Amino acid sequence: MGLPLGDLDAATTALPGTIVRILSDAGIQAVPTGIEHGTVTAVLPSRTIEITTLRKDEACDGRRAKVSYTDNWKEDAARRDFTVNALYLDHEGTIHDYFGGRNDLKKQVIRFIGDADTRIKEDYLRVLRFFRFLATHSNAPADEAAMQACSLAKDQLGGLSGERIQKEMLKLLAAKNPLYALQCMEESGVLTSLAGNYGELNVISKLIALEE
Repeated sequence: MGLPLGDLDAATTALPGTIVRILSDAGIQAVPTGIEHGTVTAVLPSRTIEITTLRKDEACDGRRAKVSYTDNWKEDAARRDFTVNALYLDHEGTIHDYFGGRNDLKKQVIRFIGDADTRIKEDYLRVLRFFRFLATHSNAPADEAAMQACSLAKDQLGGLSGERIQKEMLKLLAAKNPLYALQCMEESGVLTSLAGNYGELNVISKLIALEE
């Protein structure tokens, strides 16, 4: 999309213990940030890179998932949230796209992988991630199936921590024009569920106009 590169994540079939050993042997600090879920962070001079072993979900409670490891790349991709987040670039420069993410990027469409309701029930934070990506990576009308699924899940957002909600909302508000995403949040009932009597969106539209 021509946007600046933010996070750089790596995926591997190697188990976390093996990754820690490889990094240590190379003189790279390895931090077990989420090792119970297969993630090790490599601390480099210029950036950090999360390296995660391919996984599949065994059970989900809407906030946390019990995972097992796999060597099947499509199986790992299938547990991700949006099609645009399930792209893999291998060491030879080939992009592996199992769910039409590249086409959705070209159209700037944010779409859940498979059934939107199922993806959201795995992790209710995905409701906020949908609206955040709608603000930052989309230039198309919101996907109807996603909007309906987000609306159905709005009463479950109270189980999320304030820190997780804050992080997603700050990223959304930092978008060039977050108004459409906020309007969609209002339409789905998600904004009221989060903020209650938050006031009118025209206040935010005036702030955006001032910034421009």
